[in-house]
Amino acid sequence: MPTLQNHQPPAFFIRGPSPFARLSFFAALSIALMAVDARLHYLTEIRQGFAALLHPLEVIAHSPVVAYDQTREFLTRQSILTEENAKLHERSLQQSASLQRFLTLQAENDHLRKLLGAAQASPQPAKMGEIVHTSRDPFTRKVIVNIGSQQGVLAGQAAMDEYGVIGQVTQVYPFSSEVTLVTDKDQAIPIQIERNGLRAIAFGHGRDDTIDLPYLPMNVDIREGDKLVTSGIDGIYPSGIAVAKVSRIQRNQDSPFARIICTPTAGIENHRQVLLLEMANVPATPLDSRNLIPPRSRHASRRP
Repeated sequence: MPTLQNHQPPAFFIRGPSPFARLSFFAALSIALMAVDARLHYLTEIRQGFAALLHPLEVIAHSPVVAYDQTREFLTRQSILTEENAKLHERSLQQSASLQRFLTLQAENDHLRKLLGAAQASPQPAKMGEIVHTSRDPFTRKVIVNIGSQQGVLAGQAAMDEYGVIGQVTQVYPFSSEVTLVTDKDQAIPIQIERNGLRAIAFGHGRDDTIDLPYLPMNVDIREGDKLVTSGIDGIYPSGIAVAKVSRIQRNQDSPFARIICTPTAGIENHRQVLLLEMANVPATPLDSRNLIPPRSRHASRRP
């Protein structure tokens, strides 16, 4: 029976060189290779080959970091772009509203300039008023102006803009006035044809923004496009102020009268500022509006 002293361990458990010997060997080898590479550059191609082989591994190892950075940058950029888009949209809306107000103010400024020019050209003094609202009655054509008896407004005064006659003051309150437009069915105004001087009475149609010249014979000398101006014979409207233009003439053989439809030249439904012309033949002290004869009552007797 063999003894334990003669027993040999299997080759698998045979120990190699000591760790210190290995460290010394590889250190010397590394120093030699570095010296050779520094002097002769023999390892450049080998190093480049190893770098080429290891590059895919580096890309794979670094890809999670790159993906994280790109995702974070994308989300941050989307948030910034969304916020900037919202701010730009809000600014665009504000600028659009400002532009609309600017255009409105510019149009109103142009209208006021023309209105002041009309006031200077008018032979009678005038007061400027602003339309605050229209009448609530759908069957009348009336507006309310923000000046009244406290500002010296009297019933019967003519209202106009830079293009012509708008209407007439028919009711006066302390701080406002009611202006009946020339298109109202109860409003009448003495006119004459600018082309030939023919005088007539114009009445509002009432149902639309037109003016009628009723009870004129079939052979009356009126043409489409003729301009109607105030005749001035009533002492209220200055003579020569534009009223309307003849837009359509209908002659029916069954009727002795021609139907003449005119379109007002003034911006009756377009502007907020109007001029109220002072009447030439009024006493120095203001009169009570109840003592004045309403304009439509004076003209009613002239209707044939």
